[in-house]
Amino acid sequence: MAKKAKQNAGGPGGTPATVALTGAGVPFTVHAYEHDPAVTSYGEEAAAAMGVSPDRVFKTLVAEVDGALTVAVVPVAGSLDLKALAAAVGAKRAVMADPAAAERSSGYVRGGISPLGQRRRLPTVLDTSASGHATICVSAGRRGLEVELAPTDLATLTDATLAPIARP
Repeated sequence: MAKKAKQNAGGPGGTPATVALTGAGVPFTVHAYEHDPAVTSYGEEAAAAMGVSPDRVFKTLVAEVDGALTVAVVPVAGSLDLKALAAAVGAKRAVMADPAAAERSSGYVRGGISPLGQRRRLPTVLDTSASGHATICVSAGRRGLEVELAPTDLATLTDATLAPIARP
């Protein structure tokens, strides 16, 4: 079961994502759980550990859209529609970014990439399904740590475009 804790910027376990949220004065809740290194579906693991529906837990993916890195935030219950992502940012083609490039750009490791507090701010697209929930969960910047916040706050802090970019 996940532990719930209000995180502050100076507290133990703070990440660039939680520091950014605290600095912005945005209400959020951190959910910590024991990550199983054998699990490769990080989002599904998070949803199960927190007892939250997978349509409320969002994964952060980095794609290369017409040669530029772009962040896509979609529910773990679905997958990213690369054509829809390209269209959302007015581009022609999108492919998944090289994992090493995603890690270098974000400053986070795969499975712990947060849309918040990234090393390099990238264009971000949030799936429209997020607006159907009072709160959603995204990675807080490391495996085994999620942050729950209002989707409007996430969109504001990341300057995200809302678009239908997820497939069931």
